[in-house]
Amino acid sequence: MLYRKISKRIETYLSSDSDRMLLIDGARQIGKSYIVRWVGQKMFSNYIEINMEEDKLGDRIFADAKTTKDFYMALSVVAGDKMKDKENTLVFIDEIQAYDHLLTLVKFLMREKKFTYIASGSLLGVTLKNTQSVPIGSLDVEHMYPMDFEEFLYANGIGGMAIESMRDSFMNNQALSDALHNKMMDLFKKYLLVGGLPKAVETFVESRNVVEFRSVQKEAYDLYGVDATKYEEEHSKKLKIRRIFDMIPSNLENKKKRVVIKDIEDKSWKRANDYLDEFDYLISAGVALEVKAVSTPTYPLVENSGKNLIKLYLNDVGILSGIFYRNNIKAVMADVRSVNLGSVYETVVAQELKAHGYSLYYYDNKKNGEVDYLIDDADSLSNIPIEVKSGKDYTVHSALDKFLSNDEYHIQRAYVLSNEQRVYTEKGVTYIPIYYIMFFQNVSNVVEQFLD
Repeated sequence: MLYRKISKRIETYLSSDSDRMLLIDGARQIGKSYIVRWVGQKMFSNYIEINMEEDKLGDRIFADAKTTKDFYMALSVVAGDKMKDKENTLVFIDEIQAYDHLLTLVKFLMREKKFTYIASGSLLGVTLKNTQSVPIGSLDVEHMYPMDFEEFLYANGIGGMAIESMRDSFMNNQALSDALHNKMMDLFKKYLLVGGLPKAVETFVESRNVVEFRSVQKEAYDLYGVDATKYEEEHSKKLKIRRIFDMIPSNLENKKKRVVIKDIEDKSWKRANDYLDEFDYLISAGVALEVKAVSTPTYPLVENSGKNLIKLYLNDVGILSGIFYRNNIKAVMADVRSVNLGSVYETVVAQELKAHGYSLYYYDNKKNGEVDYLIDDADSLSNIPIEVKSGKDYTVHSALDKFLSNDEYHIQRAYVLSNEQRVYTEKGVTYIPIYYIMFFQNVSNVVEQFLD
């Protein structure tokens, strides 16, 4: 059993008498069904699971379930002997987006309280655009991501006490001991190779075979390419969505790492605004993480962001390192000087920050340059700039220096993440080891209540 933090959220919901249905949203292959199944079977004597994608491709029992009576009848066909009382019966509606009418039905199922319900889905944002009656006030959407670095540590035998001790060191601006630092850097580099897809992590833990976990990643990447256009009916849009998705790795190898708009259709007059639907589709699918440009970094960042200079990162760093380095692990593990790991390091930081509740932004200024990430800091009502360094020159960051020199930005703290063990602050910049990113947590944004 792989430890997933979201299990606590699921347990809390299933122990409550909420009038909202919890829906776990996220890309495929990240363990949504597995963790709901594990918690649900542990807590309920009568556990019912229906995969709507399978139903749609098979018997289509739920295709015409437009009323609660229709739904109960369809449910009785597949699990009539398990339909008991609300207190001991859990109905897990997996891949609920396959039938958009079920999203409309949610509010009525929750109102009748006949059973306890939980759902999972992907491409939820896309599906809801095509849903005639959005279930306002009836859904709690929890976004799920691949396993983060902390969960990877648990999978590799690092206990909770050790992780809490490291968390204390981070909170107190203290470095780890030589032995523990070396251990964390070794595991962090392995995480860059393995990533957070549960099946890839499980394969790595069991076999340590790079060929095997790379095979898992390639299968997921190919599946994401198919999923990227699954629910888009317009053929021309499908082609553009797939093209943008396929461009992500090569864009990350460029110095600016932005989406190169003219390369999408080889049309120089096109602008980012011409592809907003395509970007939103990939982001809603959970297969791409967006980082928006901000030129005036005032709090909150969302008020000053735009999509003209968007960056897209893959949702899993293991998939990216597999595309770049295939079965050669030396590029990551041996610090080969000729290999630039910048895009891999930036991807893992994006993955961690997003999984921990942050919206992603970067600073872009023609005069001052770029800073890798900006995150909101509610405590100081300003923002925190973060620079990610994969090489030895981690103290060189001219764009960050210019950023901090502007008193109008009211920056209270800034971070540089690198392989360096030392933790210290100099000229307003706190230098910390890259693995400490696992302790950045945006508590206020962990749970999103949908359309409340």
